[in-house]
Amino acid sequence: MRIRIDLAYDGTDFSGWAAQPGLRTVEGEVSSALGTILRTDPVRLTVGGRTDAGVHARGSVAHVDIDHAAWTRLQGRSDRPPHEAAVTRLAGVLPADIVVRAVTEVADAFDARFSALRRRYTYRICDRPSTLDPLRRRDTVAHKKSLDVEAMDEAARGLVGLNDFAAFCKKREGATTVRTLLGYSWERGADGILTGTVVADAFCHSMVRALVGSVVPVGEGRYAVGWPAEILTAGVRDPRVTVMPAHGLCLEEIVYPADDHQLATRAQQARASRTLP
Repeated sequence: MRIRIDLAYDGTDFSGWAAQPGLRTVEGEVSSALGTILRTDPVRLTVGGRTDAGVHARGSVAHVDIDHAAWTRLQGRSDRPPHEAAVTRLAGVLPADIVVRAVTEVADAFDARFSALRRRYTYRICDRPSTLDPLRRRDTVAHKKSLDVEAMDEAARGLVGLNDFAAFCKKREGATTVRTLLGYSWERGADGILTGTVVADAFCHSMVRALVGSVVPVGEGRYAVGWPAEILTAGVRDPRVTVMPAHGLCLEEIVYPADDHQLATRAQQARASRTLP
């Protein structure tokens, strides 16, 4: 049977999501914890958004296939259904920097990675370091120069749409860099913090932090509002685009079809190699 796991984590002390020998990772901790409560070997997880070292998540989603008997055993002697027992038991064995929000039974067609319709990330920047809340230092990047958030927002909106984002992705052999950027905007909150919101059907490696790095120079006044779009059109990595620090980035949400019948269709679409028309 297949179960869905909704979780959040502080990525500061992790070497990213993906399990790696000898390194502390989110996948490694969750897999081990599931093995403990199910009384099995560590399980294999599929996640909706792989995060790099230092990146956080409030709305991550993963799925795992487990034996039905192991699932029903989670109840023990209590009257709690297995999905409630799973959340309680995971809380007892997971480290404090990972919180499982929910564990639910899902259709076999559900795929945490390929069934996703879109992912939403945020990025936090403080351009007035003297006002930075030290309690938020783990999820907010301090920037020494003042930034024009209106210019950044205009530049960001110029990147929205179906495009080849090769200029903002780390190249992987055989992998497409065509993505649909559904939304990209910037605003300054009442606390003075700049927050960028990036939404896409999917992201390639380092894409979000590079997208942020392309508009920060615009906010500094070093480049015109249209400069990030020029980089996009050029289609190659530009050394002037800095991949921003990981700790300012957070995976906020992954959205899936509401109808189980649409899950398999969406997964099939996502697995197809994307190209530009």
